[in-house]
Amino acid sequence: MSRLDLSKKSTKTNLAKELGLARSTLYYRHKQTVKDWQTKIKIEEALHNKPSYGHKRLARYLKINKKRVLRVMKIFNIKPYRRRGKKPFKNPGKASIIYPNLLLKILPSRINQIWVSDFTYLKFKGKFIYLATIMDIFTREIIGFSVSNRHGVPLVVNALLSALNLRAPPELLHSDQGREYTSKTYTTLVSMFKIFISMSRRASPWENGYQESFYSQFKVDLGDPNRFDNLGELVAEIHDTIKIYNHDRIHTSLKMSPRQFAQLNAILNSSINSGCQGTEKVS
Repeated sequence: MSRLDLSKKSTKTNLAKELGLARSTLYYRHKQTVKDWQTKIKIEEALHNKPSYGHKRLARYLKINKKRVLRVMKIFNIKPYRRRGKKPFKNPGKASIIYPNLLLKILPSRINQIWVSDFTYLKFKGKFIYLATIMDIFTREIIGFSVSNRHGVPLVVNALLSALNLRAPPELLHSDQGREYTSKTYTTLVSMFKIFISMSRRASPWENGYQESFYSQFKVDLGDPNRFDNLGELVAEIHDTIKIYNHDRIHTSLKMSPRQFAQLNAILNSSINSGCQGTEKVS
């Protein structure tokens, strides 16, 4: 994407031209976003009690239009529980401390406010390769990741450290209750950076739907890992696929790439702050 010209007046028309977007895309529908978030919370609470309910039964249970329920579930990648075959990782263990799900109370409203973490696996040459990622849920940008042939505490710690190497610590970090995330090593590291810890309730994968959605599309974009001759080539492709996701791939909810959304948000905030300062000088 071409470099933004910040010398121009920050009108919506100029910003749209610079970003190559339709002018209507720049209108931030705050009320709709808040309403969707509130519906999301209601759906997640309902699924905690009725985990197998699809969108139709959820709509009846919550007395909300089924089209709205379906739309919100698609936006936040909320899926009802379905019994699946046993996966080769994710041993929840027993958490010594149960952290609450703070995402049920907070609406993401700015960059670097809330990060979410998770990990997945890839089948490669008859073995499993594990990928852990850190996402900023306001921009949906992957800001840190780690790859290993073993799942465990080092995998998720290295992903977090890679994110902290690029960004200042967030206010809140969310994950599931896997033993990697409830380990003393991980929780101590997070606490050292004065980050609030948030965790999904057990057997509630929809409460970390942002990462689930990313992994689903990421594996499609990556393609068959076995086409590579060695692990080094696979890791390089993982890096490139994440870069393309961040910078070029149009995100369904954002209507632009995560990086474009982050840049747009920074410009709009700068414009608002400049306007406020100008008002103060006049007064």
